[in-house]
This record gives sequence, structure tokens and C-alpha cells, in this order.
Amino acid sequence: MDDIQMPEPLRRAVHQLVSEAVSNCQEVLRYTEPDQAHTWKRMTLYRATDAADTMDTVALLIAAYCEHTGMDPHTLQSYLQAGQQQFRSAGPQEEDRAHLAGLGGEALSYEAMRAPANRMRHSRGQRQAEQAQRPEDDPQKLFTEACLHGLKARLCDDVEALDSYLPPRVAELARKVAEVLEETQPAPA
Repeated sequence: MDDIQMPEPLRRAVHQLVSEAVSNCQEVLRYTEPDQAHTWKRMTLYRATDAADTMDTVALLIAAYCEHTGMDPHTLQSYLQAGQQQFRSAGPQEEDRAHLAGLGGEALSYEAMRAPANRMRHSRGQRQAEQAQRPEDDPQKLFTEACLHGLKARLCDDVEALDSYLPPRVAELARKVAEVLEETQPAPA
């Protein structure tokens, strides 16, 4: 392993792109709220795909640097984990339908159950559906949502709006995050 640091221009580009992707992720969460019933389908898909595309750009930019500096092509391909790539252009696949069936409490057909990936995704959906019946109290999830919403509220200078669309516990935490991020004003001389 070499110990050469990431070049500063690349580091800054990566930081900018990741910030953009995080902002899109926050918007995905925002459009899941009840007051967005008229637009959630369109906007969650737009922002989720925007975030995914942005993170693909991050990975490929870093990969281009690795290629440029002489990384072995096989090593680069293994780091890119290309076998895990999902192609959205083909639309939802059988595994996605199995996942949705699990979320909705529906059984899979005999044919669908024959594929291990379908069984795994169906089981994941069933677990997620069971978790949805319990209060949303996973501290890590709540903290992540609060950080994203609080950051966006601070950037847009709209902290008060948090109460209008978030569950009370998330809004409370998001407000605390936004307060921490508030720019400190110099003391009057």
C-alpha cells in the first residue's frame, strides 16, 4: 500500500460532491413527510437518483485518479465493486418486487421464491415492515435524520419550518443541530 495523500483539488471536489449528495438525501427524507403527498413519488425518485448519480461521480472521479496514477486495472475493478452496480434504466427488477412484497406483507409466488436473491430481499422487506410497526426510536437513524434536516434548515435559514413537517422528536433534534450550526456573531466592541 502506498501512503500518498489524496491531492488537494481532488479532495475538495470529493467533499463538494459528497455535500451535494447528502443534500439530495435530505430532500429524499423531506419528501417522505405527510405534507408532501402530492409530490412524493416524483421528488423522492428525482432526489434519490440525483444522490446516487452524484456518488457514482465521486467513485468514478477517484477511480480516474487511481487509473491515472497506475493502479492495476483488476485492483481498480475490485475496489469499484462493479458487480454490485444496479442499473436503474432497466426499471424495477424481480428482487425489487420481492422486497416490496415483503414490505406489504404479500407472499411471493412459487417461481419468485425459487431465486435466492428474491427470498433474501423479501425477508428484508418483512423485517423492515415489522420495524415500521415500532416507534422510530433507533438513535442512529434519528440522529442521522436530525443532522440532515438541521443542516438543511440552517443552510436555508428556515429552522422554524422543521416543526411543520417533521415528527416532534426528529424536529427537536434537528433544531438542536441547527442551533449548533448557527454562525456565532462577534461580541460588540
